[in-house]
Amino acid sequence: MGFGFGFGQRRGGHLPVELTSFVGRTEELALARDAFEGARLVTLVGPGGVGKSRTALRVAAGFGERFPDGVWLAELSALRDPELIPATLAAVLELPEQSGMEPLDAVVAHLQGRRLLIVLDTCEHLVDACAMLSDILLREAEGVSVLATSRQPLDVPGEHCLQIAPLAREDALELFVQRARVVVPGPALGDGDREQLLALVDRLDGIPLALELAAVRLRAVPLAELVARLDRRFEVLTGGRRTALTRHQTLRTAIGWSHELCTPEERLLWARLSVFAGSFELAAAERVCAGGELRAGGVLEPLIGLVDKSVVQRVGEDGGRYRLLDTIREYGADWLEESGGGAAVREGHFAYLRDLGARFEDGFFTPRQVELHHEVRAGIADLRAGLEYAYESGVPGRAEEGLRLAARLWPHWRACGALSEGRYWIEKGLERVPGDCSARAWGLLVTGMFAVWDADPTLALRQMRQAEAVAARVGEELVERLARGYVGGLSALCGDVSVAEGLAVVEEERRILVGQDNLLGIAIHHYEGALVRAVLGDVPGALELCELGLARLEETGERQMHASTLGAYGLISWLAGDRTESPVRLRRALEEVVEIGEVLVAGLCCLGLSWSAAYEKRYVRAAWLLGYAENARRLRSDPIALLPRLLEQQEAAGREIRAALGGAQFDRWRGVGARLSGREVLDAVRGDVDTPGGVPGARGGARRGGADALTRREREVAVLVAQGLSNREIAERLVISKRTADAHVEHILAKLGVGSRGEIPAVPDA
Repeated sequence: MGFGFGFGQRRGGHLPVELTSFVGRTEELALARDAFEGARLVTLVGPGGVGKSRTALRVAAGFGERFPDGVWLAELSALRDPELIPATLAAVLELPEQSGMEPLDAVVAHLQGRRLLIVLDTCEHLVDACAMLSDILLREAEGVSVLATSRQPLDVPGEHCLQIAPLAREDALELFVQRARVVVPGPALGDGDREQLLALVDRLDGIPLALELAAVRLRAVPLAELVARLDRRFEVLTGGRRTALTRHQTLRTAIGWSHELCTPEERLLWARLSVFAGSFELAAAERVCAGGELRAGGVLEPLIGLVDKSVVQRVGEDGGRYRLLDTIREYGADWLEESGGGAAVREGHFAYLRDLGARFEDGFFTPRQVELHHEVRAGIADLRAGLEYAYESGVPGRAEEGLRLAARLWPHWRACGALSEGRYWIEKGLERVPGDCSARAWGLLVTGMFAVWDADPTLALRQMRQAEAVAARVGEELVERLARGYVGGLSALCGDVSVAEGLAVVEEERRILVGQDNLLGIAIHHYEGALVRAVLGDVPGALELCELGLARLEETGERQMHASTLGAYGLISWLAGDRTESPVRLRRALEEVVEIGEVLVAGLCCLGLSWSAAYEKRYVRAAWLLGYAENARRLRSDPIALLPRLLEQQEAAGREIRAALGGAQFDRWRGVGARLSGREVLDAVRGDVDTPGGVPGARGGARRGGADALTRREREVAVLVAQGLSNREIAERLVISKRTADAHVEHILAKLGVGSRGEIPAVPDA
């Protein structure tokens, strides 16, 4: 599956970089592009290994101008549960969870009015669910088109199917020669080899994957011997009848031939690697696959051998991760089952994922938090597979461990805006673990937290009361105290108890958890507790809680809860009338949250920054910031929207911006903001520009000449540079990150046309 949420990805072309050359398919590419003239769903159909995915990506890459809202790739090969397809697509589209809406409804609402292409890659194992999704999208979002790849049609009304056949003879020859020259550089193949090459590509039926696997064998044997060996193998299999094998059998035979030519260690590793649903790192392969004939530390050499033989692919920008193609994974899985070792390897795979969840939880309040978030996000396909295994394996204790793992991942579910998927896995575990235990207490607590973030206080109260009761019975003190605090605050919000009584319970639990120096309790009470106090009218108390929480979290080096607290602090400060420090806090929170990729808090920050821009009468800036915030957060179903003054501020700011720009321009710039990625928003906020990069036509854009070209923030930085302060000192003085200070100095140098800090002229203070 694709991971995104707009933090660091390219808009308009969210497609992987091609690592090898693309050969042939001229006719298929033209037919596929022409098909979109009369159809909005085009499905590339063909057997495994024939090149459907590569062809689809090449088709999609040529559609940049046609789809101004981007081309979005959803890789479905690692997904097994059809119920998760809408949530998966929401994640690919960088669409956070929308409270009170099913993921499919949120996706449809998000896509209406947009012109984009969705690539659904590898649909055959989820064909019914993919068909239903495509049908709904085509009916409900008229600007959306879908390009699917599958071994069978989706059978959706209006679908245009295009059969992807094996490569034509000359193209197959070209592909083999290109791959062979990578394997054996130099004049290994000449004009005199043409007949043997043609015999080989004919024997392999022009199937790209089979050709690539065969090309690797030129390292070990010359071309003539390669052709002879392959020919003898096929004659044995077909009794000498050259056309007896189907293309599927040809591919399986080619894969099997590669398998036989592997060393015993490589074959064993191939089988064991088939348990990985997605990409994996070397450390994961060593942890899961070592044992028996593969000694600890003995995985690297056979892994390199499998990469050399094109069985395993290196992926990722730095090539530090690996993956198996679907057909090769299927072959390895068959061998794993036949060997009788599948159960042990799957147990090892789940143990690795369980430990990843534990490391994520244990390292959450440390500087490693950002790294751990990225590790979990990269491994989400395998985490899904591990949770499914835990719930369905029947191994005693595994369902309980799966439930605990799903609950441990709550910061990931929130950061990705994927509460529905997190809830799905936790509720599935709660069904399978009905008895009292620590895992059940945590599962109930986390689903209660999700209900708070979904602005469903009734459900939240029910879950929290159950969590408190189970935790008390099993001695899970932290869950008991957190749940009791939530019950106190929610009861006051719902009017079940007086404000004073509810806040007294919250304060008592906060005091105890602070005394225990429990970081999770401190973070929750000083972030969400501050919002509760603000909701209930105690704004000074809410500000004090934010300050106390930030003071403790600052020293931990974590980002997610610190940024959440800082964002709440900025908003509450604005509502308290602070027009100076509020935007500073919101900008800093945005810096931190983009490191994690939490689009929900990024939207919260941009909401406040839009008010600040309107206050400064920078209305274009205010409009696109508001558009991003509204797209990221459904304000009326957000818990912070329970604060009436926030809603009043939101509506007042919207009216002011619309009146200043006029309806057409307001809608235009709000739409621009709704289409920005988190990284683009951060860059625009860092640069203090009125117009986001790449969008022409703003009024008041900060692109003048000389010192006049500097924004207000850049003027502040330039003055401090002139005073001799270092970038780190500037960051501390202005309460911004060192990275932001560096960026400001670079912008100043570029705008003033000077080469060093010492050449920056005196600039009047902002």
